[in-house]
Amino acid sequence: MTLPPILTTDAAVIALAKDLEACTVFAVDLEADSMHSYQEKVCLLQFTYGDKTVLLDPLAVPDLSPLKPVLADSAIRKIFHAADYDIRCLHRDFGIEIGGLFDTMIASQFLGEEKVGLADVLGKYFGLVLDKRYQRADWSKRPLSPEMCDYAAGDTRDLAKLVAIVEPALIEKDRLWWVEEEFRLLEKARFRVHEGPAFLRMKGAGTLPPRALAILENLLQWREKEAQRRDCPAYKVLGNKLLLSVARQAPRSADEMKKMADFPDRLVDRYGRAVLNEVEQGLAVAKEDLPHFPRSERRPRDVEAEKRFTLLKQWRMEKAAELEMDPGIVINNGLLEAIARQRPQHPEELKQIEGLKNWQREVLGGDMVAALSGK
Repeated sequence: MTLPPILTTDAAVIALAKDLEACTVFAVDLEADSMHSYQEKVCLLQFTYGDKTVLLDPLAVPDLSPLKPVLADSAIRKIFHAADYDIRCLHRDFGIEIGGLFDTMIASQFLGEEKVGLADVLGKYFGLVLDKRYQRADWSKRPLSPEMCDYAAGDTRDLAKLVAIVEPALIEKDRLWWVEEEFRLLEKARFRVHEGPAFLRMKGAGTLPPRALAILENLLQWREKEAQRRDCPAYKVLGNKLLLSVARQAPRSADEMKKMADFPDRLVDRYGRAVLNEVEQGLAVAKEDLPHFPRSERRPRDVEAEKRFTLLKQWRMEKAAELEMDPGIVINNGLLEAIARQRPQHPEELKQIEGLKNWQREVLGGDMVAALSGK
């Protein structure tokens, strides 16, 4: 096993930046510790350029500013596979922006591949078998084992060869310009800054009454502090399903908690006192101060728009089969609903649909308008 070098000094980062600036294309990936830390962070970066692969340890050399210009340079292609999370992490952790993106997962989706994971496409085209043991590894631990380094290198080593297959296929189908628009939009992906009560971001909270919401908010705030103290993801303290159950049932004792089907005794023993304290505080909130889950004003039912939506979904199914693409990749339900409500009479009117991409309007617009008119 020939292992790639691991860069751990400022001088090595500067030298890498110079090497990359001389390239027309290189592949990039990263590993993070999202399953092991309270605040996830980038723990490793992988670069393949030409026949060389190197690993960069940002825990040893956190100043990656020398790489910013070359990674932002749209004249140099950067190949990722499933770039969305990586682009968000690079911007959050290092202020790095990506220009010149080529995402081989998106390319695979637009070629109609049923399975678009990296292991799947590398297995299909090159017969490679990726070792999945390290997908959930703790990449913050040092030293990295030889097996982990080899695994990381495998994420970028063959991406240029993959592009050499999928790009001509996209050109042949006249879809390269479709994915290029997708790439440019993806380059702007950023993590959202959440504001307001924590319960707004929990699936299922909208079904709770105000009193249970008060308890849930207290529990979420406590869990966040406990996860930060333990330096672990919040879900590893207590899961969302359990917090919702506690908020609904409002147990008043350890015995009541142990009677709950989804509250193991070991967790009651560990966190029971803290949970009961948060329940008690939620029950003590004055009625006039109870939180309410915000409800958007319900749009009056439009039966004709619903019929048009059904027509568009039927059209999409047929179009997706014709294109040999997943229907959700062709166009999502939210856009179809907006188009059904607006009922454009001409493809040019589709410019008013927020979120509709240019390739969708130009390639699909005429057919969608025709479908709305029943033609």
